[in-house]
Amino acid sequence: MDQTEVMSKVVAILTPYTKNGDALAHVDTTTHILDDLKVNSARLVDVILAFEDAFGIEIADDDVDDVNTVGDAVRLIASKVA
Repeated sequence: MDQTEVMSKVVAILTPYTKNGDALAHVDTTTHILDDLKVNSARLVDVILAFEDAFGIEIADDDVDDVNTVGDAVRLIASKVA
């Protein structure tokens, strides 16, 4: 699975949790998940669980702390599914 496919899936997973539709419409690797997309920090756990289920991976708590942007999520997931 290449990064473009991972990006599409990540955006699809984030969509129901996003409160800023304008940012979602223009999402790229630099889009900040909490600040730009306005994903509630409490819902971030649900997002991570959805990533794990969708990609069949496990994401360690330490790795979660390093995920701030959509690009961070894509790189982390791509490294685990490669």
